[in-house]
Amino acid sequence: MSVVMPVLNEERHLRTAVQHVLAQDYPGEIEVVIALGPSTDRTDEIAHALAAQDSRVRTVPNPSGKTPSALNRAIAAARYGVIVRVDGHGMLPPDYVRVAVELLAETGADNVGGIMHAEGTTPFEKAVACAMSSPLGVGNARFHTGGEEGPVDTVYLGVFRRETLERLGGYDESFVRAQDWELNWRIRQAGGLVWFSPRLKVTYRPRPNLKALAKQYFNYGRWRRVVARLHKGSINFRYLAPPTALLLIVAGTVAGVAGFPLGFVIPGGYLAGVLVGSLWIGRRLEPAALVRLPLVIPTMHFSWAIGFLTSPARLVPGREGKRPGEQT
Repeated sequence: MSVVMPVLNEERHLRTAVQHVLAQDYPGEIEVVIALGPSTDRTDEIAHALAAQDSRVRTVPNPSGKTPSALNRAIAAARYGVIVRVDGHGMLPPDYVRVAVELLAETGADNVGGIMHAEGTTPFEKAVACAMSSPLGVGNARFHTGGEEGPVDTVYLGVFRRETLERLGGYDESFVRAQDWELNWRIRQAGGLVWFSPRLKVTYRPRPNLKALAKQYFNYGRWRRVVARLHKGSINFRYLAPPTALLLIVAGTVAGVAGFPLGFVIPGGYLAGVLVGSLWIGRRLEPAALVRLPLVIPTMHFSWAIGFLTSPARLVPGREGKRPGEQT
């Protein structure tokens, strides 16, 4: 079983993430292939030290620094028939790989995954983790909020059959973001099965500040729009809700300023909903985290919406006729 790990500037969490992989209770052979982007911190030094300490850890170069390229390079270098994707800031529980391999066998799925369990250490990160685990913050995707085991559109990270990845050409390197969603779409379109199980849970470390969070969600929205352009029928209400809400809020505000006071009902209603919702979903948070929640949630909503609405068609030019992984 091969764990592939794309990393870029992950000095804070890389060592711990790799240790969690090597501590798996999986009974078979295991390896970690780390794809090294052009980091500006101590990531490369830590990765090479880990490889020197344990023969199960190897590194491959990823000069572009792009995640899909890193994944394809690591998969090409991997030795085994099951591919486990893990990020450099993702912490696997001890039974993750064993349960995932069992699920592949039991369900016949091409990809299995579970919950993106956001967990913060600072008050800001705890507020983000709370928002990322709630329908108020991210909608009803099971990999965020949990739910019953079964077929889904997409999962967090993923544990794949290698032959599926090879048959479909791997990750599409045109997608700087949303490459997981795009790949899972192709798996399903090819008749494959993507399976969610709440038994699989990966601890995720949220962005540490508002600027980083806004950039993250802006890129999520921008690249989700690219998937929608390339794969007709891949969009649904959950993805349209943030841009629709933003347009209504702007329209209501403009109407109110223009002399139609009822227009202010829309932004006022949104603000009230965020405040009340924050008090409810954050009721178990410490006060320092709770007061940040009403700022975190709109940042996630509006950054995603702006990214989606302003996503330029040129992001993935000339994709027609190209296989995933080919350069444009």
